[in-house]
Amino acid sequence: MSESPTLYGADPAFLSPLAARLLERGLLKWIIAISASLGAILEVIDTVITNVALVDIRGNLGASLSEAGWISTSYACANVVVIPLSAWLGYRFGKRNYFVFSLLGFTAASLLCGLSTNLGMLIFARVLQGLAGGGLLAKAQSIVFEAFPAGERAVAQAIFGMGVIVGPAIGPLLGGWLTDNMGWRWIFFINIPVGLLAVAMSRIFMPVDDKTKLKKDSTVDWSGIGLLAVGLACFQIMLEEGQQEDWFDSPLICITAIASVIGIALFIWRELTTEHPAVDLRVLKYPSMVGGTIYSAILGIGLYGIMFAVPVFVQDYLHYTAFQSGQLLVPGALVSAVGMMLFGRIGNIVPPRRLICIGALLTSVTGFLLMNMNPNTGYGQIIPALLFRGMGSVLIFMPLSIATLGPLPKKDIAAGSGLYSLTRQLGSSIGIALITTMLARREALHRSVLVEKLTAYRPVVQDRLNTLTGGFSGFNPDPVAVKHQAYQLLDQTVNGQSTLLAFEDIFFYIAIMFICSLPLLFLLGGKGGKDASKAAAAAH
Repeated sequence: MSESPTLYGADPAFLSPLAARLLERGLLKWIIAISASLGAILEVIDTVITNVALVDIRGNLGASLSEAGWISTSYACANVVVIPLSAWLGYRFGKRNYFVFSLLGFTAASLLCGLSTNLGMLIFARVLQGLAGGGLLAKAQSIVFEAFPAGERAVAQAIFGMGVIVGPAIGPLLGGWLTDNMGWRWIFFINIPVGLLAVAMSRIFMPVDDKTKLKKDSTVDWSGIGLLAVGLACFQIMLEEGQQEDWFDSPLICITAIASVIGIALFIWRELTTEHPAVDLRVLKYPSMVGGTIYSAILGIGLYGIMFAVPVFVQDYLHYTAFQSGQLLVPGALVSAVGMMLFGRIGNIVPPRRLICIGALLTSVTGFLLMNMNPNTGYGQIIPALLFRGMGSVLIFMPLSIATLGPLPKKDIAAGSGLYSLTRQLGSSIGIALITTMLARREALHRSVLVEKLTAYRPVVQDRLNTLTGGFSGFNPDPVAVKHQAYQLLDQTVNGQSTLLAFEDIFFYIAIMFICSLPLLFLLGGKGGKDASKAAAAAH
């Protein structure tokens, strides 16, 4: 028996013959859910899969850590530009048309990423990939939600959520294995067969868009989107290039700083004065939105920053392979998956603010534990820290959407959800840029301090040099060359220690940031109950 025509994919007039037969058997909604989830999983995996391959990409393309950070941040920035447009694009061109176009664009951009011969080409391809993937996650979830009747939507969303959660779990592991065994380019090539399969399934099983329901006259705030893109891009460039360009002594940094301030200021003015804003900032009149959006940005900076910094640290300093660093991230992702299932049982019982507080403290514990890493650190020391991070992310992520959006009137939920999602994405992209910049600055600072103490007049330095010289002299009779080798090894030791201290600083700052964020909880809504389901559904 067919479903009600009010459900997505339930009207036989818009279905292919095969889809119509599946509709009669009650299977079509599940096939649509699988088709949509494939696209969502692709998008989620590509937000994390590059982290474990950054060291190999840097070596292959001759890029610094700061430059390589753009591989992740460019994708996130492009996502930010498209997120406010995704709803309008679906109404304007049709749900299936836009979803299939995004899949095709994402797949083609993945091919271009894999074929990149230099860093500039790779970053450009990642921008295209981010633009195409920006609407995949939100559009996929809305398709799944509308394909099921009300009584089955909780099950459908749980299945969809589990699929999306699997992405961060398998992404680093898959990326590490591909990088070690087939080369970093295959982390992008692997998207091609999956993307083409998702395109084929979407075209066969999803209903053709009803042209009579397309909103040809709907408006979009192109000026606001443009100002946001300019302000954000200039801000990112300032953060990424500031260290190398000696900050405000550089004309480039001065220009980008001014452009970012002007762009963001004009964006705020535009969104507060236009009738149809791309991002409705008026919802910030609600205290829960103020606290929630700030906390959302902190969540992006801290949680995604850890996911970026840990693989780089263990590969650069501990000399792990890409696959080994991917293995480190899997247990924490699995804990997140289990925590997501458990949240359904406790979300309506324990107040959201209490859960967020516990999550923030667990994330702080992650930072403090990671601060203790040293050259002898192994899996046994890193994995417990990432387990705290995995549980902390769930205890912040889900309750925060409830506490932020729950107190809002129903008419403002959609606008609040868009701003909330936008700030989280901004936090992740800005967080990675901040971390790469701060790593370079702190490493240079620690190196200068250590070098000041390495004088030839200090007995401990002389003893170290004599030991190294004595060791090398057994292999090389040239005293000048032996002394040069000793100084080189001492310099490498200083560089390694500077790197270690810089990463310790980063993890300490993340821990303190979450502790300092706790007063924001007083601005958030304190109740769950009926508001929980509407807020959680709107927040994705």
